[in-house]
Amino acid sequence: MTAMPAAHADSGPAAAPSAAPSVVPGARTQTPALVTGLHDAADAKASAADAARGHLAGKKSRYHIADPARDLKTVSTDKRGTDETVRLQQDYDGIPVLGGQYVVRMTTGAGKRTVTGTSGEYFSDLDLATTTPAVSESTAITRAVGSVTGQLGAAPLTLAAAPVGGAGPALTGTADGLAVLPQGDGVLTRHITVSGTNPRTGEPVRQEVYVDAHSGYPAFQYSALQTFAAANTTTGAAASTPADQPGTPAAPATVPQQLVVKGTGVRYNGRQTELNLYQGTDGAYQTIDYGFRAAGGTNVMLATYDARGTEVTAASGAWPSGIKTFSPPTTDLGPEYTDSGAVDAHWGASQVYDYYHTKFGRDGLDGKGGFIYSLVGVVSQGQPYNNAFWDGTKMVYGQGGGDYRTFSADTDVVGHEMTHGVIQNTANLVYAGQSGAMNEGLADYFGNAIDDDANHIPMTDPDASLLGEDLCVTASPRDCALRDLNDGATTSKNFVGASFQNDDGGVHENSTIFSGALWDIRQDLGGDLADQIVYRALTAYMTPLDGFTQGRAAVIAAAQELGVTKAQLQSVKRAFAAHGIVPGWETALGVDADTLVGKVNTVGTTLGAGGGKYAVSLSNEDGSEPYSVWAGNTSGKGSPTLVSPNNGDYNVYPDTDGKNVAWADFGPTSVTIKVRPLAGGPVKTVYGSVTDITSVAIDGDYVVFTETDPFGGQHVGYRNIKTGDGTWVDGGRYEIGTALPSVHAGVIAYAKLWPESDGYKLGVETTDLNTGKVTLMPVDKNKTLGIGQTAVTSNSVYWLADTDPTDGGKLSVDRANLDGSGPVTLDPETRGTALYSYSLTASDAAVTVLSVPPATTWANDTLPKLYQFAADGTGGPQRVSCDRGDQLFPAAGDGTQVLWLDGTTGWTNLVKRDRPAGTCT
Repeated sequence: MTAMPAAHADSGPAAAPSAAPSVVPGARTQTPALVTGLHDAADAKASAADAARGHLAGKKSRYHIADPARDLKTVSTDKRGTDETVRLQQDYDGIPVLGGQYVVRMTTGAGKRTVTGTSGEYFSDLDLATTTPAVSESTAITRAVGSVTGQLGAAPLTLAAAPVGGAGPALTGTADGLAVLPQGDGVLTRHITVSGTNPRTGEPVRQEVYVDAHSGYPAFQYSALQTFAAANTTTGAAASTPADQPGTPAAPATVPQQLVVKGTGVRYNGRQTELNLYQGTDGAYQTIDYGFRAAGGTNVMLATYDARGTEVTAASGAWPSGIKTFSPPTTDLGPEYTDSGAVDAHWGASQVYDYYHTKFGRDGLDGKGGFIYSLVGVVSQGQPYNNAFWDGTKMVYGQGGGDYRTFSADTDVVGHEMTHGVIQNTANLVYAGQSGAMNEGLADYFGNAIDDDANHIPMTDPDASLLGEDLCVTASPRDCALRDLNDGATTSKNFVGASFQNDDGGVHENSTIFSGALWDIRQDLGGDLADQIVYRALTAYMTPLDGFTQGRAAVIAAAQELGVTKAQLQSVKRAFAAHGIVPGWETALGVDADTLVGKVNTVGTTLGAGGGKYAVSLSNEDGSEPYSVWAGNTSGKGSPTLVSPNNGDYNVYPDTDGKNVAWADFGPTSVTIKVRPLAGGPVKTVYGSVTDITSVAIDGDYVVFTETDPFGGQHVGYRNIKTGDGTWVDGGRYEIGTALPSVHAGVIAYAKLWPESDGYKLGVETTDLNTGKVTLMPVDKNKTLGIGQTAVTSNSVYWLADTDPTDGGKLSVDRANLDGSGPVTLDPETRGTALYSYSLTASDAAVTVLSVPPATTWANDTLPKLYQFAADGTGGPQRVSCDRGDQLFPAAGDGTQVLWLDGTTGWTNLVKRDRPAGTCT
């Protein structure tokens, strides 16, 4: 679920400033998480950053930072009146530590400088070798690309995976240097950014992958996507957040005032508004706003570009060629500019700039007067793109379709995306898990505040707390809204433990727990004071890996710093308590299944079961140890035993048939498949690869697996564990794809993609290794658009199939006898309540399906859940578990027993149920 702890406990907010400072201890470090109430003199003649480092160096007994001048690099210095905020990045032997950031707050005046407080994460106990990594840069890129491809390939094999001659790989990797993951003593990694196009769906991809520098396993990864909606409500496309934008247009630093002209336009809501335009020397008008914001201020450029018809992949992490700003013939922008979303995007950007500049004195999103770009009207594969995103340097708004307008139609969407830019340039909250949910929650809070203020919506309005409520053509605001800050979400009732493969660890799913508390504070204290408190907390207290309790402490400390009354401070604390954000809240979460192994703390690896045994990858609680494979009894009796050697490699994708365990061993130069008897004995290597291996399964004498080729294609292979014989079921041919294998009694089942004279076809095939017979299952190859996971039992083959492109992603659950006879559809795709099936596992008695419904809003019911059918399909599906979190990687035991990795508690636990829970309420 997560190789980094999902949260770390906080002992509560600091007390009000006094003669003695208040110190909140850090977790996993000797350096305090929060210090307030300081009145320590600092060097008034030095730079702010040097003065901050000097303070930390002079208080080693408090901070335990051996050499701040060497180990803390300046990120930013922000001066607001007499307040100075210095952000410092932790390095270890010159290598940046992910999320290691420390903040020093100071005041100046009368020739003096005083430190008032500090906060953040400095990992004082790191102790690791940073010599030349065993894994080369090229190998790390290959492994990272293979890992992302494998993750995407876990979904059904579709026609979109067909190879295109000369097109090159769909995904590529870029090395971004070394990084230290702050787990245990520290993990040295190569940071790889994987970007490109999802070969299954055509959606843009950008993943930040941290590859262990000693074994080559992707130890931590998350999507760098910062979208308004959780996914494109039409196509599921998302967006990326690059560090820079090649080809971004430049503009002059100053502009003659006479070239700033006033225009008018009508917003989607029918209101006419004034717009700042630019008139070039050729007399043409452009949607560029150089308007001065304050006397003596910089003239920041706000430019709105016409990107209608531009593919979202071309706008994700790059500047699309050929696009220009909107160019109206007169200063009166007509209906075309309303309908395209240009008026709202241009007006909205100015409102956001004015909000941050007027309220906080902030000069643009980066605080340095940087240019602000908006691209309006992108599409996804020629279809509406119902989403918007910030990609690191610009806003991109989807064209919209169906009942959705262009996504710049709502000011809170514009404010939300632009606030991601503010967050990136301040706390830079990592977009994963609780820190990602806070990132989304803060973007929602400020986006909503900007919307309410700019459109004069009182907080007493019942729709004031909605976001995205103005995006729809016909739906009511409440029916249209994608989120509601006043939804009452709490940690105890609504927090969902999500993997980073699902909504980046719950960044949208859990966001309203935190933003709901902020909304309550705004209602209690009023917009002006609440906004000042939250902004101060974001810019001067929070750091990249903060969770909910750290966010709470930051807001409370900021409120104290700003001098709130005792009653107001109690309102702030009460708001967090009402949403369940209190120290130790994570311990109150539970599950309805039997826990076999708690806190396995691994990421991206599956589990296996068979013959009354299970096999699972484990790490230590802080995730710093390479993963090892352990096996135990599915009954829960006894303790698990170590199967793989402690060789420093990552041992993943384990499976067992009750007699042997097979897994993939990620080493510095190759990935090998290992097998070891449960009864003991030597570990045997049966296959090796220089690319990526997934989907390892074992039964009897055979191990099957999927290997990713250099072009993103997948091929199912097998090996006889006794003789070493084996090959590819598809011959390893690049024009053929096979994936999602299963094996039982020498029969392999798998999804297959192959070319015929009239195009590519999809189906399910079996290969009987005992007889050599190859059998195509009864799948209509001319109608099938996707084939999902297979499962073969002693008498049946099961698979998932997609034949309807209009049903939003539903797949049928099908079975047939081993010879292809007697086909039965257990869950017809046409059934109104058909599951959004993603994967399956089966025993002779039952088949269990993992359903992942599409979501435009996030809730427990939209998370991956398990459903079970009787082997013959009678009785319909039953919920396996009512747990309120991710249910991933199911493995069938005997009879109706199912094991899975459960994320309800925020950790990854191996759990099981012996029979379905039935109906969940």
